Amino acid sequence: MRAIVYRDNGGPEVLELVDREPAEPGPGQVRVRVAVSGVNPTDWKTRSGATNPKLYAEVTPGLDGAGVIDAVGPGEDRSRIGERVWLFLAGAALQFGTVAEAVVVPSDRAVPLPAGASYELGAALGVPALTAHRALTVAEGGPSRLRPGALDGKVVLVAGGAGAVGHAAIQLARWAGATVLTTISGPEKARLATAAGAHHVLNYREGDPAAEIRKIAPGGVDLIAEVALGANLALDLAVLRTRGTISTYANDGAKRVELDVRQNMTLNTRFQFLVLYTLGSEALAFGAEDVAAAVADGALPVGEEHGLPLVRFPLARTADAHRAVENGAVGKVLIET
Repeated sequence: MRAIVYRDNGGPEVLELVDREPAEPGPGQVRVRVAVSGVNPTDWKTRSGATNPKLYAEVTPGLDGAGVIDAVGPGEDRSRIGERVWLFLAGAALQFGTVAEAVVVPSDRAVPLPAGASYELGAALGVPALTAHRALTVAEGGPSRLRPGALDGKVVLVAGGAGAVGHAAIQLARWAGATVLTTISGPEKARLATAAGAHHVLNYREGDPAAEIRKIAPGGVDLIAEVALGANLALDLAVLRTRGTISTYANDGAKRVELDVRQNMTLNTRFQFLVLYTLGSEALAFGAEDVAAAVADGALPVGEEHGLPLVRFPLARTADAHRAVENGAVGKVLIET
């Protein structure tokens, strides 16, 4: 099989295309013939050495993907052979990820993909959808799971609705019954966020976005899924309801976060920071189950017409795929194997 590897941290140029024998799955594992791999910011950050220490002499990147199970380990259900699946955290703390023609993963990280769902959709789930799920399920009083009706009566603000996580958060929140607001930086991203299903789209660079949000939600926003906490904190606190939650999964722009303690005491603000690597098995399992249910309901479509353009690269151009994500490509970057 062909696979992408790197032996040293560095720029995209350290990625190399090699030939390898496919590994055999062991107990608790399945092997997946990968059709499409998804690229996330964590992939280039790990490759560069900016985050997550390199644990092996040679690493194949890639956390997300989709394909077909072609082998199972001892004791695993052989009826899964031939099953279409989507993968999440496939390469997390492991030597081999999804940017290869085949990958061995823990069986619970290979989730059935409905017949009507494309491999492109499957590869676009993983990190973005599970991060969005966690962001939407940490508020005081719940819900801890998502399903239709779980967020009825709630107002959710998604910062950066044109990003991959923002896109999934809009779709999952709407599927669960919330009124969904999102902030964007320009008309093209507004078009994408609207296509994703946001009820209200606001340009945070124009006018008074806090006043506009308060017109829509006079009592304040229940939950904020935040991608740039440092840059957006003042706006978040201006629109958050008392005992509301700010759930942050990134700090784009890396602006320093400074808290006014008294202001947050008065609001009884709940801050939830999150990253999937340390989330725990139960929360990951619940997230995967709920995301799978949303996919089955047709609630997580991808593509230009659904607000998440797909940017495709062949396996041999994985370095270009990493560059695209690092340079802020709008949409979901995929590698076709």
